Amino acid sequence: MPRKTWLEKLHNGEQPEVKRCPKDIAGMKQGQLMLLPTAEQLDALIRTIPHGRAKSVVELRAILAKQAKAEVTCPIVTGFCMRAVAEVAAEQLAAGIAPDDVTPVWRVLDRASPTLAKLEQGKRR
Repeated sequence: MPRKTWLEKLHNGEQPEVKRCPKDIAGMKQGQLMLLPTAEQLDALIRTIPHGRAKSVVELRAILAKQAKAEVTCPIVTGFCMRAVAEVAAEQLAAGIAPDDVTPVWRVLDRASPTLAKLEQGKRR
């Protein structure tokens, strides 16, 4: 079976899920109501960040949790989703799509972000 593209991973049809955290992990406590976000959900939220403004991944997780009526958003799943959003943005920019038409991941990720170091577009240079 061929590997999914980053765009397919971004738009995979999954729905966000809220459930109890099964154990203490990644700063979350067992029993907390935890959101497992989707990449599409994160992409949509990043697109709402105005030009000239920035938000951290921690801030995005807090916003997503509040929207879902959860206590926390899973940082692990959020990291996977952020990678998919960033990969699609990098591919689109490399393909010549105008920055105004690309999800502005640069309003979330700075040069020191570990996510940026993992991007496939960066490895091709």
